[in-house]
Amino acid sequence: MLEIVALSALTAFLTSVGNGAAGEMGKQLLLSTGALARRATGRDTPLPAGREDWESLASHLHARLADDPRQAAEWSLLLRSFPQHAAELSSGSGLPPATRHFTDRKDIVRRLRREATRPAAGRPRVALLYGPPGIGTTAVALHLGAICHARFPDGQFYVDLRDGSQDHGPAPAAVLLRLLRQMGVGPDRIPPTEAGREQLYRRLTAGRRAMVVIDHVSSVAQVRALIPSTPEVFLLVIVSGSPFALEAEPVPVPGLSDRDALKMIGRIAGRERIERARPRMPDVLAHCGGNAFALRTTAMRLLHEDAELELPALVTGASGSDPVRAAAQASCLGVRPETARLCRLTALGEWPSVAVHLAAAAAGVAEEEAAHMLAEAADAQLLEALPDERYRFRPEVRRYLADTAGPEQGIPECSAAIARTLEALLHRALHAAHAALPQSWRTESAPAHGEPYRDEAEGVEVLAAEVGNLVRAVFVAREYQHTTTALRLGRALWPLQLKAGHWDEVLPALRIAARCADEHQPGSRIAGALHFQLAHCLGELGRWEEADREADAAARAERDAGHVRGEASSVELQGLLNLYRWRYERALERFIAAEAIYGRIAPGQEGAEDLPRAFALSRRHRGRALRGMGRLDESRSLLTAVAEFFGEQGEAYNQARALTDLAETLHDMGENTEALAKIEEAERLLPSSATPHLGYLAALRLRCEVAG
Repeated sequence: MLEIVALSALTAFLTSVGNGAAGEMGKQLLLSTGALARRATGRDTPLPAGREDWESLASHLHARLADDPRQAAEWSLLLRSFPQHAAELSSGSGLPPATRHFTDRKDIVRRLRREATRPAAGRPRVALLYGPPGIGTTAVALHLGAICHARFPDGQFYVDLRDGSQDHGPAPAAVLLRLLRQMGVGPDRIPPTEAGREQLYRRLTAGRRAMVVIDHVSSVAQVRALIPSTPEVFLLVIVSGSPFALEAEPVPVPGLSDRDALKMIGRIAGRERIERARPRMPDVLAHCGGNAFALRTTAMRLLHEDAELELPALVTGASGSDPVRAAAQASCLGVRPETARLCRLTALGEWPSVAVHLAAAAAGVAEEEAAHMLAEAADAQLLEALPDERYRFRPEVRRYLADTAGPEQGIPECSAAIARTLEALLHRALHAAHAALPQSWRTESAPAHGEPYRDEAEGVEVLAAEVGNLVRAVFVAREYQHTTTALRLGRALWPLQLKAGHWDEVLPALRIAARCADEHQPGSRIAGALHFQLAHCLGELGRWEEADREADAAARAERDAGHVRGEASSVELQGLLNLYRWRYERALERFIAAEAIYGRIAPGQEGAEDLPRAFALSRRHRGRALRGMGRLDESRSLLTAVAEFFGEQGEAYNQARALTDLAETLHDMGENTEALAKIEEAERLLPSSATPHLGYLAALRLRCEVAG
């Protein structure tokens, strides 16, 4: 009986596969789909480049399957065994808690609530909340979320973009990534491309009642893809500064009136302290200018000082007086001089977060002393406390501190602080990278001094916690002409992209580091390494043409440097970039070329001890390419040998991967009993935590059992 595969189901599946090839198993499904597509169409079928191309492929496949019962049955099994929509929206509030001291803003809240609850009538519910830095835009949003919690039973989701390591904040694809993480989507379920992420976001929110808050947005591009396509989703965009042209209800946040400002100070400091300081209140209110941050900082000072508040002269900016900078100036006068110095020197790097070790390096003090200073600075509102004993500066406060660092501390001390901080971050990154990949020649040896990390897991964890600062450090190192440090920092990011999937986060740093290498050390090993990392990162994000160029640059640099192992690895990467685009002949040619280059490494030369493993990995890739080309006997022979090699080496994970490839080839050959044996063997090798791989094997098992 001919199994009918609906065109709509086939189109949805193919589009999902194309947009969702994240992680090792996502790529495995992509390759398997490509092999089946080539077999069904009887011709070379390059990976479609966009939705229209995927729809065209689906239409062509559907027509061919109508005349081929065996292929139709296989595709029907494939669609049934791999559900399209594995990711689901997690409910619950993701908003930070609202402030206890929220004051007034009734009209603003009313306008936002009206936009959030009005009849959709074909118009997306979107509001643009904006106002000067420190005015209280975030507090308004969080208050709205608290009082409207029941309105959004499917969740409230909050993403703050101000902790980005770039001047203009994260790219649109990275914003989608952060939001999907907030929505509970696991790393292996998040598509690598911006289009795929937007598609998943729309699927997750379709028919849902949810509130999405994106804070500290700096451009329309960051949020354009988030405009709801479903009537019950409310998008609230917050801009610290002037508004921009977004199709949304614009809602400005003005300064608090004197009456409400006085009420806010009283709620924080208490009525008794307000009474004692009443003679100074007119000056205080004028000084704060209705700015919520400045008012809160002043109230906190009242809690710790007597009624005689010292009010420094108002700091002026391009648009006149600046209450936030004035508040920062007053806070600096209220802490110990050494604490103010630490804050100024730490602010110079524009670090996304500040940990004790970073502040200690910036100030050149012991970590215990730095911890006390950071706590004091947080009490004075110069810093905000974050989880995991970290802090961050408000942007305007940080700018004030950085602007005054030179005049107060001197240019030489500022330069020394930057150098110390970069050195500390590099030292930490090198230790962590070596711990994460202790056997890899792509990471430097751990520094001789300092405490090493316990194991691979801790190494990756440290790098992940520090990723924002490490990316920022590459920019800072280049700006301050610490070229070697910039290059070594970029190289230390390799475990994050290989083992933790932080491609969006590290991409800007790798671009800068590779450019820096071309400018200062062209044709060197480190230039080759950085271009390789950049090519890998771009490939994982589906930016194929850019990845091709960088892989070519990596191979050239390694060849110019006489680094045979590096050149072979770069050529192998070229093969992988072609493999994942279903260009099987070109991929096979590159893998064979890589093995020939590996073969130039003589016994005793650098990399010779790694050759057996390198050949095994390359031959696994050859086996996968041969399967895509329909040369199944050759694929089976190679993959059998590779699985046996990794079994002898005790590398359970790589053995399981090779067995999975082999099982798919055997299934294509109709050897389903043997394929099931390989699946069972692979399952025994994998830990229970390998959920994506085990899920893939379960789906493959179903296909083999039904096909019998």
